[in-house]
Amino acid sequence: MSSNVLRPDLAVIASLIKPGARVLDVGCGDGQLLRWLRDEKQVDGRGIEIDQGEVNRAIASGIPVIQGDVDSDLPHYPDGSYDYVILSQTLQAMRDPRAVLLDLVRIGRAAIVSVPNFGHWRNRLYLAVRGKMPVTKTLSYQWYDTPNIHFCTIADFMILAESLGITIENRVGVDASGHKAKFARHSRVANLFSEQGVFLLRKA
Repeated sequence: MSSNVLRPDLAVIASLIKPGARVLDVGCGDGQLLRWLRDEKQVDGRGIEIDQGEVNRAIASGIPVIQGDVDSDLPHYPDGSYDYVILSQTLQAMRDPRAVLLDLVRIGRAAIVSVPNFGHWRNRLYLAVRGKMPVTKTLSYQWYDTPNIHFCTIADFMILAESLGITIENRVGVDASGHKAKFARHSRVANLFSEQGVFLLRKA
């Protein structure tokens, strides 16, 4: 086994990918997930990352990553060119999340998206008791310096995907300890107790 310990949502994402697949990781950071997938599942992986320092670290570890802006570069990728396109913990920082989601399911035969859940009970309690925007392990920025410009809940994400005609094939909630649980289509429990949601999506 690799010595890499994946972030809980990345471990869930990795579990959804078949060995030997062609994978595009959008906003891949230093390529941690792609390295794990290469070593453990022999995937043919590529990455896009806006931060040149992260790109350099990924390339130095043997991961093919290009520097690019997800908001403007995804439309240039051809339809169906990857088995999976991954977007982890990044949708909330996109200028147009709807356009990005449609590009993900167009470029990949499947897309896997993870989002932080603003509807988690700790966020609700934090806001209710303190009257301030939550700063947590998952949402770790102050409101004035956060890259996150579109906060959503698990329920919000599912409503958006359905409104775009995107099929949600699988959904997994991840709690603070990294434990995962599948949840029903409109589960209020998942929206209350999951810190993150991971979704396997396909174009309808």
